[in-house]
Amino acid sequence: MDFKQYTQNSFFVIAGPCVVESRELCLTVADKLAEIGQELNLPIIFKASYKKANRTSIQSFTGIGDEEALAILAEVKAQYGLPILTDVHEVRDVDMVNDVIDVFQIPAFLCRQTDLIVAAASTHKPVNIKKGQFASVDIMSYAIDKVKSVGNQQGMLTERGTFFGYEDLVVDFRNIAKMQQLDVPVIYDATHSVQQPGKANGKSGGERSMIEPLAIAAMTMGADGLFIETHPQPQYALSDAATMIALNDLKQFLRKAKDAYHFKRSL
Repeated sequence: MDFKQYTQNSFFVIAGPCVVESRELCLTVADKLAEIGQELNLPIIFKASYKKANRTSIQSFTGIGDEEALAILAEVKAQYGLPILTDVHEVRDVDMVNDVIDVFQIPAFLCRQTDLIVAAASTHKPVNIKKGQFASVDIMSYAIDKVKSVGNQQGMLTERGTFFGYEDLVVDFRNIAKMQQLDVPVIYDATHSVQQPGKANGKSGGERSMIEPLAIAAMTMGADGLFIETHPQPQYALSDAATMIALNDLKQFLRKAKDAYHFKRSL
């Protein structure tokens, strides 16, 4: 996948459910995303983790099984033509998902994992690295250097908040402008940035009401795109239920975000 050609260097969206819960869920979300992308003229990348390795509690849902989840992602791609993004957690995951996905994602807590980043970058596919909740822009510059070390010029960075005490995050919007100085697309994670880690009885809580205003702020700060988790019934989602956008609300949300993006670039 040539990321620049797909996005045409315009506002783009990475969206989907947190994790592959079922075939029905992924096809429902993908169908809506394809519709929104066409109506709003937005490049959209379908996102779903085929498994979740970073869980607070041993009781938390981690996935339906690697092979089944990847088969569902392949079906989404074939049926709707949406590029696919998923997380990888270990070097061995890279080969397993490479034939299915178009964009690799390095989770925030793994943004310093050299072998993992280099393995993903060596596929020469786009690599989106989530900025660690503990990380500075300087640390992320070294992460991008790891992508470039194997000749891959398709690195991306995502801002997703910084630890503020033990169970809260705060967004420093200066990071968007600073990370763009590394000459890579910078994405704002609208849903993870409002999390309250570990605050909901062994699961992440969050403030869903803050998703929209913070996303608009990120767009007016010049973010290149948005990362959003969405679900038809967020309250029943098996992961990140507290911070997902309802699928039926997504079109209007993205319309406002796109308007803010173009307003910023008109100044």
